[in-house]
Amino acid sequence: MGREPHPCCDASSTSIYGELEAQEFYDKHGVAYVEDTLVNSRGLRQCWRSWVPVGEELRGVVCVCHGYGADSGWLVQLTCIAIAKEGYAVYAIDHQGHGKSEGLKGHIPDINVVVDDCIAFFDPRRDSHKGLPFFLYGESLGGAIALLIHLRQPELWQGVVLNGAMCGIGKFKPPWPAEYLLGLISGFIPTWPIVPTKDIPTVSFKEPWKRNLARINPNRYTGRPRAATAREFLRVVKEIEDRASEVTAPLLILHGDQDIVCDPDGSKTLHQNAASKDKTLHLYPGMWHQLVGEPTEGVEQVFGDMFSWLETHLSPQACT
Repeated sequence: MGREPHPCCDASSTSIYGELEAQEFYDKHGVAYVEDTLVNSRGLRQCWRSWVPVGEELRGVVCVCHGYGADSGWLVQLTCIAIAKEGYAVYAIDHQGHGKSEGLKGHIPDINVVVDDCIAFFDPRRDSHKGLPFFLYGESLGGAIALLIHLRQPELWQGVVLNGAMCGIGKFKPPWPAEYLLGLISGFIPTWPIVPTKDIPTVSFKEPWKRNLARINPNRYTGRPRAATAREFLRVVKEIEDRASEVTAPLLILHGDQDIVCDPDGSKTLHQNAASKDKTLHLYPGMWHQLVGEPTEGVEQVFGDMFSWLETHLSPQACT
């Protein structure tokens, strides 16, 4: 029996739940949804979510890191539901300044505190799911966060899945004068939303209706990247490039070769330089940044590859 289509097929241009109410959508897809908040080490309230298949024995746990400007409650949620339907408990937290979490919107001047937040949230799940394999899944900036989590906890993760990850600047690196000026500005006015960018949904989602759905996310950050945030992103990709040889977990890298938001060459370089004995790169011809934004056949190809990979890495032997 083949897999059911990705839940994005049931969404519409005006609602991630399509024609259904939220609870009806979860019931249709056989998942139990929980949304709650916690207070992090800096006193900020953060929103977290979980999706667990109903009436199934769990096969594993997938911890999800969303991308910049996004959150775990909109389009990323549809992928979380898709993962849960494969028999995994799925957990995600909105990063500071993102989604329903507190903090200045779109502002991440230090990625390390975001990594701290993710680890502080994900680690206790191990007590609830003893003996199950744990995987990291990250999209865009979330891919960089997932890698940094793995680098902090190299022995704790059964595998890392990166989707359109921000793991190298490559041909998107700004010219020296611009990078130098960014450093100066971020020192004096770190929160200034000054960095020019393309309209992200327009260049990320190939299907127009999904582009519109992304735009109407009520919790999406729509402003320009703030100076200190942009500087930190440049530093993060440099750190990942420099530390690629420390990446040891089984690694699945998914990237559209027409991505103009996160450079596909960064994924190629990571795949080449990672120390992981088990590493796979899927570079999809003609696909854009948001792989869930592709037409149905592309979405099913990408996530079929992902679910097949997860299935082959469920046993402890897959890590060796």
